Amino acid sequence: MNRRLALAVLLGVAVTGRPAVAQTTFVPTQTSPFGTPSLSQMPGAPEEKPSLPGPIDLPEQAVRSKGGAPAADADLAFGAYQRGFYATAMREAMKRLAANPEDGAAMTLVGELYAQGLGVRPDKAEAVRWYALAVAAGDTPAMLALGLARMHGEGVTQDRDGARAMFTAAATRDNPGALFYLGLMALQGNGVASDAKLAVDDFTRSAQGGNAEAQYALGLMYRSGDGVERDDGHAASLIREAADADNIAAMVDFGIMSFNGIGMGKDEALAARYFIKAASRNNAVAQDRAARLYVAGRGVKKDVVEGMKWHVLANAAGHKDAWLDDEMRKLTPEQREAVDRAVRRYVGS
Repeated sequence: MNRRLALAVLLGVAVTGRPAVAQTTFVPTQTSPFGTPSLSQMPGAPEEKPSLPGPIDLPEQAVRSKGGAPAADADLAFGAYQRGFYATAMREAMKRLAANPEDGAAMTLVGELYAQGLGVRPDKAEAVRWYALAVAAGDTPAMLALGLARMHGEGVTQDRDGARAMFTAAATRDNPGALFYLGLMALQGNGVASDAKLAVDDFTRSAQGGNAEAQYALGLMYRSGDGVERDDGHAASLIREAADADNIAAMVDFGIMSFNGIGMGKDEALAARYFIKAASRNNAVAQDRAARLYVAGRGVKKDVVEGMKWHVLANAAGHKDAWLDDEMRKLTPEQREAVDRAVRRYVGS
């Protein structure tokens, strides 16, 4: 497998748990045109969804002007969606469509509710139907959503060419998400040939639009020198941008780069901050790195109990570390009890 194809494969695989920079992934499993919904549990566990309040529970300040009347530019449907009032979001979207059957944004929101099963029974095919209607009405986020559905074969027959067509249409309107997926498809090519330079162009435009996945992807390409002249300094800058935008894999890789002084001055304290942040998001590689730093007292004040807490959590997630296992055996009974309490507090938090 050549380097370009290997990088393309990287973009679509799950985190392996091994510590190498090139073994983390940045491809989101699902990209919503409306951002992350307000769910205590991510989609896929409908039994855990919160109860859905009625329209009267929608916060007044979100939809009222200073004089108390409904704000002229208030988007009640989208505002309800953002706050987790999904039944309200559906009703408001349907009201908008009754008033304007060509309201593409409202169609896309209805599609998103069906896609994730928010306030309605999940129905990928119905979501695709609404996305297609919204695309016909010229809605850009719907182009991205329909492209993703075709790319993954969710609610529709998998169709990479059809997905590319949707991403291309959205990219002409500078949609960062669509540009990211075009870059991904350029790297994947047809399984035989890929176009790293085209991927760099797409990722660059997407990154400039603030897409964290593209920032991370572009950083990896500058790190490897694939499709662009290798530049560790620029790679570190891009990966840090992605990490600061909450890309967990980028947090891990930037931690590794700052700890080792790759593309920047060696800074163990900075590395520790990013490892701990990613560890708190349940990334096993970061938990292992945080554990080592706490136990060794590098980049952070030495705290064996805190370090072993992270080691236990990483180990439970399948990330093994023989050195930390040896250090665990050296703990006193009192320290072991303290580690157990720390783990229980974390898991229960």
